[in-house]
Amino acid sequence: MSATLDKIIVNPTKEATSCVIWLHGLGDSGAGFSPIVPALKLPQDHTIRFVFPHAPEQAVTINQGAVMRSWYDIKSMDLHNRADLTGVMESEQRLHALIQKQIDSGIAADKIILAGFSQGGVISLFSGLRYPQKLAGVLAMSCYLPSPDHLPAELSVANKNTPIMQHHGEQDEVVPVQAGKMANTLLVDAGYQAQWQSYMMPHSVVAEQLVDIAAWIQKVLK
Repeated sequence: MSATLDKIIVNPTKEATSCVIWLHGLGDSGAGFSPIVPALKLPQDHTIRFVFPHAPEQAVTINQGAVMRSWYDIKSMDLHNRADLTGVMESEQRLHALIQKQIDSGIAADKIILAGFSQGGVISLFSGLRYPQKLAGVLAMSCYLPSPDHLPAELSVANKNTPIMQHHGEQDEVVPVQAGKMANTLLVDAGYQAQWQSYMMPHSVVAEQLVDIAAWIQKVLK
């Protein structure tokens, strides 16, 4: 398994002091979300680097084995058997390598946000809970936990108090809103700082949500 991922990097006009690593959903690429940076309407003098990696291409079982960009194989629409955990952990290693590259560039781990939509949200949430160093925050959009009825194994104490923001569409036809709520309940019951916000939308991102995302990013990185 190669730990190197191709990616799109959007640098600020000033030297970067923080970073958002944003993972796309199934069949998409980093190019699908990179235009979101100007849409967030952050202050012109912000110092946040945005990194949009491309998932590797692989066969996806629920799509008749078609090859597409995917963070892990989806074997079934059944939530309890949906995520291939081996693939999840391989993508976690790739994400950890991306985080380390940012640290090596001079950005502290506690100035790095992991963000992701759908499959990308699964990887960001799973990896953030297990990452050994304190992160700035985790933004998990329209997603679930790989094992929906329990938290991942080998949780890291370092991120027990890290802000976690979960967004979900009330009309999501791909990842039922209940799947996101199940994850939120597990996190809150375990003492995590997990917030929940739902929107009247399908499996997507809407303008109202972008306003909230921009405010949250600036709050956790200040």
